[in-house]
Amino acid sequence: MKKEHGFSTAEMLLSLLMALILLAATMGLFNDSMNVNAQADLMADLQQNMRSAMNFMVTDFLSAGWEIPTGGIPIPSGDGAIAVNRPGPPGTNYNFAGSPTLPAVSTGEDLGPLGDGRQTDMVSILYADNLLPLNQTPLAAIGANGSSMTVDAGTPISGVPNAIQPGDLIEFSNGLGNTLQYATRVVGQTVYFDAGDPLNLNQPGVSQGSIQPLMTPGTGVFPPTTATRIWLVTYYIDATTDPTTPRLVRQINDRAGQVLALVIEDLQLTYDLVDGVTNPTGVSTPVPPNSANQIRRANIYVSGRTSSIIKQTGQYLRANLTTQVSLRSLSFVNRYD
Repeated sequence: MKKEHGFSTAEMLLSLLMALILLAATMGLFNDSMNVNAQADLMADLQQNMRSAMNFMVTDFLSAGWEIPTGGIPIPSGDGAIAVNRPGPPGTNYNFAGSPTLPAVSTGEDLGPLGDGRQTDMVSILYADNLLPLNQTPLAAIGANGSSMTVDAGTPISGVPNAIQPGDLIEFSNGLGNTLQYATRVVGQTVYFDAGDPLNLNQPGVSQGSIQPLMTPGTGVFPPTTATRIWLVTYYIDATTDPTTPRLVRQINDRAGQVLALVIEDLQLTYDLVDGVTNPTGVSTPVPPNSANQIRRANIYVSGRTSSIIKQTGQYLRANLTTQVSLRSLSFVNRYD
């Protein structure tokens, strides 16, 4: 009889054990690889979030002061004036009290919610709209006390892509000065500025920063006057809408804010000033004798976390992004004027 050879039970069990060990090691490596990829994807999303938000901020800072009068635009102030409201994070009630003008950059140190262990900042940026050529010709008519303006028919303001809408800010300019009004209604070529607007800009009876100083004294008549649409862009962290998911918001005038990036926990802003003497740098809030009108560079810091925790650690991954922006519209000097 032919003798047959085979594996013993012990050998089979040993082989199976070794195969299981190899399989477990392979699965462990595969799982580690998947976790690394997941972390990389989460971090890439976070970085993209922050870069996208930063790009918006940089663009607005580059536009800060564009076609804004040197020193800013006068707003209602002084005796009898109601403080002009300032857009900000949900649940806040800020205003521009104590400031006779609205500068190109209104700083907001610690005015945002708590984030990443400290108070966040906010900022409001002012610049002119260059898409609607309102100021190319004088206004066709201005209502009593500046309650309305009628735009020359050559510049359509209704039924066009960049139409004027309620909530727009309109700067009046003539040889006597400037002021800022809040559009409440638009009918054809006529824009109305009714009192009691949400920002408290329409205060015709106030002698400082209102429409009144733009009228020829003793006549109640306006000299040739032009109008320009102005954007007031505010950035802040919103930790109220969803406290578990703070987000960076960009708000135009007093309209609903646009969410730029989720899970952004911190926004810190400092500024470099030019005063011709010490030229302070890294200033959070200009203090006398310096002012916001001397800001020439913004230093931006944002930080955020991943949208979900990492399984191995039970923690979020975090990152930050910083940049500097020179405010070119505030640095320009017309040497031929």
